[in-house]
Amino acid sequence: MRKVIGIGETILDIIFRGEQPSVAVPGGSVFNGIISLGRVGAEVCFISETGNDRVGNTILRFMCENNVPTDCMSVFPDGKSPISLAFLGEDNDAEYLFYEKYPKQRLDIVFPKIYEDDIVIFGSFYALNPVLREKMLELLNMAREKKAIVYYDPNFRISHKDEAMRLAPTIIENLEYANIVRGSIDDFLYMYNLRDADKIYKDKIKFYCPTFLYTAGAGTISLRTSSISKEYLAKQVETVSTIGAGDNFNAGLIYG
Repeated sequence: MRKVIGIGETILDIIFRGEQPSVAVPGGSVFNGIISLGRVGAEVCFISETGNDRVGNTILRFMCENNVPTDCMSVFPDGKSPISLAFLGEDNDAEYLFYEKYPKQRLDIVFPKIYEDDIVIFGSFYALNPVLREKMLELLNMAREKKAIVYYDPNFRISHKDEAMRLAPTIIENLEYANIVRGSIDDFLYMYNLRDADKIYKDKIKFYCPTFLYTAGAGTISLRTSSISKEYLAKQVETVSTIGAGDNFNAGLIYG
C-alpha cells in the first residue's frame, strides 16, 4: 500500500480571536496535512522533532489520537518545543508570531524505508533551514533513488521575505527534487513578487518541475503541466478559520 511520508516542523499553535486566546492545538505546515490523512485512514509517517516537555507530550499524544505514528519523532532533551501565536482577523485570516528554542543537535533519527510510488511531502522554512539541510537532502535523495513521488509546498512566510534572494538557490534545489509543486498566491508573492500563474510556471517552475498547482485562497486553482493549462473554481464556503487551509488542500489532493 502506498505510504505518505511527511517531514516538517511541529509546533503548538495558540489561536487568538481578538486579544484573547481561544484554543491551543498542535500544528505545522506538513504536520497538518499528515494529520488529515491519518484521520481518513491513510498510511502515514511523519518525521520531525519536539522537546521533552509538556508541549512536546501534547503534540505526541495528538499524533497518536489521529493515527499518526510517532516512531520518526526526535524528542530532544535540551531546548523547548516551539509555539506560535496565531491572531485571527475579521476575515479569519491569521497572522503569526513564532517562538522557538532548539538544541544544537537536530533531527537525530533514522529515516523510514521508502518504496516506489510512496509520496514524500516537504516544505516551509523547514525545507530551507541550513541547519537541517543535510538531513533534508538525505531524505530527498532516498526518495529519488526509490522512485517515490515528491510533493513540495514552499509555504513561504512573509517573515522570510527579506531572505528570499539568499534562499533562492535552496528553493531551486527543492524544485529540482519535486515531481509536484503546490504553492499559494502568497508564497510566490513573497518569494518572487509575482502573482500571475503562467509567468510563475514559465519563469520559476517549469524548468525544474513539470507539474504545478497554484492556489489563491477562495479564488481560482490553476494547474500547469507540459501539456495542460486549466483553471478550477473554488467552492465558496464560510470559513471558521483559514489556518491550515493550504495544508489540507495538499492532503485532499494526495488522498484523492
